[in-house]
Amino acid sequence: MELLKKNIHMNKLKCKSSVQLTLDDDFNVPDVKPDISSMIKEQGNIIIYEVKPMSGKLSVKGALQFNILYISEEDTRPVHHLSGEIPFEETINMDEACSEDNIIVKWELEDLNTGLINSRKVSVKAIVAFSFAAEDVYDEETAIAVEGDESLQSKTKQMNITQLTVNKKDTFRIKDEVSIPSNKPNIFEILYSEVDLRNMDIRMQDEKISLKGELMLFVLYASEDEEHPIQYIETEVPFSGTVDCNGCLEEMIPDIDITINSKDIQVKPDADGEERVIDLEVVLNLDIKAYEEEELEILSDVYSTAKDAVPTYKEAYYENLLVKNNSKARITDRIKKSDLQPGIMQICNAYGTVKIDDMQVVEGGLQVDGVIEVQVMYISDDDRKPLSSIKGVIPFSQMIEVKQMTPHCYYDVKPNLESISVILLDSDEIEVKSGINLATMVFERIAEPIITEVVEQDIDFSKLQEMPSIVAYIAKPNDSLWTIAKKYYTTIDKIKEINQMEQDTIRPGEKILIIKAVDAIL
Repeated sequence: MELLKKNIHMNKLKCKSSVQLTLDDDFNVPDVKPDISSMIKEQGNIIIYEVKPMSGKLSVKGALQFNILYISEEDTRPVHHLSGEIPFEETINMDEACSEDNIIVKWELEDLNTGLINSRKVSVKAIVAFSFAAEDVYDEETAIAVEGDESLQSKTKQMNITQLTVNKKDTFRIKDEVSIPSNKPNIFEILYSEVDLRNMDIRMQDEKISLKGELMLFVLYASEDEEHPIQYIETEVPFSGTVDCNGCLEEMIPDIDITINSKDIQVKPDADGEERVIDLEVVLNLDIKAYEEEELEILSDVYSTAKDAVPTYKEAYYENLLVKNNSKARITDRIKKSDLQPGIMQICNAYGTVKIDDMQVVEGGLQVDGVIEVQVMYISDDDRKPLSSIKGVIPFSQMIEVKQMTPHCYYDVKPNLESISVILLDSDEIEVKSGINLATMVFERIAEPIITEVVEQDIDFSKLQEMPSIVAYIAKPNDSLWTIAKKYYTTIDKIKEINQMEQDTIRPGEKILIIKAVDAIL
């Protein structure tokens, strides 16, 4: 007798940890920069240089890179910028079992604040939330059939499972050039820039992944004109391409997390030698997972009419994808500037990030609550402070429908800002319209006893001889032809043949005749 087995590729979370890191430092204004009168806007980005697993710990080295736009009253050009970074090195406690694993690191800049200490010194404070996880891809060896002589009887069960087929990381590089519109002056210095992903379209193909989308590019710069007045451009940079992916198939279910790893924006001369071209290079990080859905038939029970066949069971865990969808919402709200800020004359740029505060399993699905953090840069009506910005927080609540949702399911929701637009209502107030997408995957965990081995033993003839050769049997609740045949060392086919039954089912109270199989006595 031989068990036929199949490897089911599974992915489980071995361990995870999280930490909130506070970064705080003071920075002097370089001698080549004028004094700071007031600050307009700040932006920050986390760069991870090294992630080093150790025995029960994890060492993380990186830096917070920041850029500050500010107003100076001591220069003919009032708007300037100050850049710098705060390095950090943190040791995180992890499970011993994860000491050699590839650790997944995710971060979120929860808060970034800059303060003016004096005209030549600023303070930079940030709160960064890090999450660390180690995943284990393993094979669950599952018995699907058994081979043996005719006396061996087997029963199978069908299960719908979703197995992980591809699990890898990769990068995708975007290089492009953007020419300044003819009605804009040449670039003297780039002061501030934003790059954001929009309208991503990801498709699985055989042995590769197709990517298509847009980069939303905003550049604020000082022009070459006299006194270097401030100018800006905002444009969409389309991109497309493919990433090689061994093992990928067109029919697989993708789960691909794409983030901007780095951006490099430089000014280069055009064909006439004038500084009118922006050279853009963006590197995307791709965390790629691909799943296959399968209707699996597993071996659930075994017996023999000639021997005592004793199966050994263990509890195995499988995953089944319940939902993969994109839940979209349109959110509109109004934001007012503070009384200390100059009046709004023209909107330059709007930038937002989606943050989830709470997720709860409710009847019918997932309840997601969060906020959109909005920053809007504008041209003011005050010549002494020609540029300013407004910050605002717009709450949202979204119900993601999952009909079979239970507390035992696990889920992953990736928030994304799909669009943002701003309408100027008056010099004090703006209206923000935004579209968000919550990319959701929900899996159910299936616990199923599986057979790991079957031990055959000689039959107990004394026990068999005590059993009558013919039995008149009245079916009890929860009886099946399988359990009856197994108990009396016969087969389902023989019971159906003797009782002239056409179906494999039996109802409680139904009377049947049972005859012991001949091979059990030989």
